[in-house]
Amino acid sequence: MRTATLGPAQRAESLAAMAERELDVLVVGAGVVGAGTALDAVTRGLSTGLVEARDWASGTSSRSSKLIHGGLRYLEMLDFALVREALKERGLLLERLAPHLVKPVPFLYPLQHKGWERLYAGSGVALYDAMSMARGHGRGLPMHRHLSRSHALRVAPALKKDALVGALQYYDAQMDDARFVATLVRTAAAYGARVANRARVTSFIREGERVVGARVQDVEAGGEYDIRAKQIVNATGVWTDDTQSMVGERGQFHVRASKGIHLVVPKDRIHSTSGLILRTEKSVLFVIPWGRHWIIGTTDTDWDLDKAHPAASSADIDYLLEHVNSVLSVPLTRDDVEGVYAGLRPLLAGESDATSKLSREHTVAHPVPGLVVVAGGKYTTYRVMAKDAVDEAVHGLDLRVADSVTEETPLLGAEGYHALWNARARIAARTGLHVVRVEHLLNRYGSLAEEVLELVAEDPSLGQPLQAADDYLRAEVVYAASHEGARHLDDVLTRRTRISIETFDRGTRSAREAAELMAPVLGWDKDQIEREAQHYEKRVEAERESQRQPDDLTADAARLGAPDIVSK
Repeated sequence: MRTATLGPAQRAESLAAMAERELDVLVVGAGVVGAGTALDAVTRGLSTGLVEARDWASGTSSRSSKLIHGGLRYLEMLDFALVREALKERGLLLERLAPHLVKPVPFLYPLQHKGWERLYAGSGVALYDAMSMARGHGRGLPMHRHLSRSHALRVAPALKKDALVGALQYYDAQMDDARFVATLVRTAAAYGARVANRARVTSFIREGERVVGARVQDVEAGGEYDIRAKQIVNATGVWTDDTQSMVGERGQFHVRASKGIHLVVPKDRIHSTSGLILRTEKSVLFVIPWGRHWIIGTTDTDWDLDKAHPAASSADIDYLLEHVNSVLSVPLTRDDVEGVYAGLRPLLAGESDATSKLSREHTVAHPVPGLVVVAGGKYTTYRVMAKDAVDEAVHGLDLRVADSVTEETPLLGAEGYHALWNARARIAARTGLHVVRVEHLLNRYGSLAEEVLELVAEDPSLGQPLQAADDYLRAEVVYAASHEGARHLDDVLTRRTRISIETFDRGTRSAREAAELMAPVLGWDKDQIEREAQHYEKRVEAERESQRQPDDLTADAARLGAPDIVSK
């Protein structure tokens, strides 16, 4: 079984190795596109480095709607090429690349008008299914079906009877976005990429007009590294313009940030066996099954404030509650909200008509020799974006380079997943864990769950759940620090797990227990444990305060009350 360990020692080794010898490709930014680019490059045989200023997926790629989907609404915009591409990627991820991480999810679309709406919407969903099947990667999902009102209300009793005259049900897919990116990074590392988080690019190194490397600051241990590379790929999402400014080039396009927020509520607050997709005056609203919870989102508003910590305002929360309550027989209140998160979409805003039309599509450019920029796009099509970025970088290499093989390269944990799933009862008997716990581990780590179970075998206390977040085992916290590159408590509670949005206390009651579990791996003393816990509590309070503010400006100011933490 292929694997990779991203602990403190491996991070230090990676930074030193990247500075020691010129790379073929250095990728800046470890969101889904940057991580995918590193995997694409290294599996073509290129020496590859990946640096991230904060944590894997700490920006947009951990704050999405957590859907892998074709984009049903893009059919209405007649953007058939984008939908076709996304449906192919959805099928690849479900069936071949990441069946342990990407799962089918049903959605109910309530119809509000008799006759024409069923014909119109039904035609769209039928085309969606047909396009998926035509790509040869849609057989893993059930086909759509038409429901009467009474049948729809049996599927989703939470709906008001007068909110629909019937419904359509169709299937898409979902994943834990941050976990997916962490797995991408580890997969790239397993094939030989050097990777380091908390490693910030402060400037680019130039020889004449050519970019030949980057100066990288080790945010954790201090010190700077000059990392040289034949080609650098800027995959920094909403920070693209900031990164571009380091070379003094405006570039052929700009990236605009659009804020989307999501609410998380307990499963018992909405009685339904299916997700929901609802039309709003601006776009669509999803109610997405999420374990023992629902995710409700999203909004779409311009954002030109702090990019690292976009804030959800009171107005944002009210907007989502108002729209979802318009169809629920028992309305949700603020008291039902366990978690709130805000993310920024990187949308292309071109300087010409040609680029301004790109919107949710992506583009790749080579603004100066040695520097490739990839921007725009959507989570589902990350692999295509990564392939295009590496194709562009290859033009600047004096090498014969193989074509992309990521369409045939499963992510870590995929190999053997189905066999282990079939053997889950035996695994439960062998380990003493309940079969539900084993299923949880398999759906988060795939065959790498065996590594988590090895920790439990060595220390049975790690087989116990966290006291205030019993969906997660104590071993998962240790594993996050020892194998997945988690450097701080925030990384574990917000991204390696989802405790920060899945508990009413937002993870504050789990903070000290988790910090104490991480301490031996990361070499923390009691002072650092206390600092981590206090910082996390301040972060949560700043977020709560921002969500009480009436608008973006005041919410942003409140959220900035909690600065980022660094190691001593």
